[in-house]
Amino acid sequence: MKKSLTALAALAAAGLASAQSSVTLFGVVDAGVTYQSVTSRDATTGLASKQSKWSLANSGYNSSRIGFRGTEDLGGGLAASFWLEAPITNDDGATGINTFNRRSTVSLSGGFGELRLGRDYTATFWNDTVFDPFGTNGSGTNVISTVNGSTGLNNANYARASNMVGYFLPPNLGGFYGQLQYSFHENTDTDSGTTTASTNSNAGRYVGGRFGYANGPLDVALALGQSIATDTTSLTRKVQTINLGASYDFGPVKLFGELSNVKNKFDLAAGDSHDSYNGYLIGASMPVGAGVIRASYSTVRYDEGAVGITGEDPRAQKLAIGYVHNLSKRTALYATVARVNNRNDAAYTGSLSAASTTGYGSAGVSYTGLPRSSTGYDFGIRHSF
Repeated sequence: MKKSLTALAALAAAGLASAQSSVTLFGVVDAGVTYQSVTSRDATTGLASKQSKWSLANSGYNSSRIGFRGTEDLGGGLAASFWLEAPITNDDGATGINTFNRRSTVSLSGGFGELRLGRDYTATFWNDTVFDPFGTNGSGTNVISTVNGSTGLNNANYARASNMVGYFLPPNLGGFYGQLQYSFHENTDTDSGTTTASTNSNAGRYVGGRFGYANGPLDVALALGQSIATDTTSLTRKVQTINLGASYDFGPVKLFGELSNVKNKFDLAAGDSHDSYNGYLIGASMPVGAGVIRASYSTVRYDEGAVGITGEDPRAQKLAIGYVHNLSKRTALYATVARVNNRNDAAYTGSLSAASTTGYGSAGVSYTGLPRSSTGYDFGIRHSF
């Protein structure tokens, strides 16, 4: 049960007792036993090797977090709100309320919609997580999300962006919804009056939007975004994303789907080039008594002309299946198994702890092989409040 704290006394002391304000404490504590393994084969010797690890992890079903949110009714249909949300690592207790980097926003809403300021999810990330039966959590996370958020792309604005101004359409548009976002890069521009002494970097800037329609069993949305990852005198690198997601709830089963294209664009003095990552996902969730069966298949095809991955039609493919058993509205047990196969030297970028790897060297082992397959298992419990 969410615990609502009334702030009327504080408002009265400030001379604002006529306005209603409330603050809510909320959160998720998720922990589970996780197993990951990955096999590689040396491209020169042909020798195979394997790494594996058991661990007690968090966020296998829902992301562990704690937060505070509040709303004040300003009258005339206006409301002011805030949202502060922090990640927690309840498996070791090392991370708590020392950063609100999951979300930290203040907003003004009314009949015009909502104007939101601060750190928030990007418009283009929403389709990756909303239309994934596993919600981009745990070993079941789709490969579109893992590749797009990988160190290979190095896109700091993949899931969230800071210094953002966002506008959200009002909810009374007959099922249509949408948002526009602009994130300031906050770099200092210098112009001393000479061409050689001028610097102007847009690195860190994000621009994106998402528009969709949700009515009854149908939900469909298109999102576009661009993040400037690098901007120097010799190189500008932009990560451009477009994805289309949809779900339809038939009752006995809910179907999910997504198409995604991400371009890693290099604007160089010698000429422009880009890497491209084309992916799709199909998935389903099916209620069974007090539980839900979840399944998904996702794939990403690599076209890395700028970097030069070898192999014909390199591709990463992932199959995931899981079961969630609801003990109550707030507590659930879950189990997930996922399998990744890499075809033709695809560099499926991630980490062993996410049941994926770029090769044995990334996990601290002196081995230069390419990953062929990886497997992940999650068994855990989630409690929300």
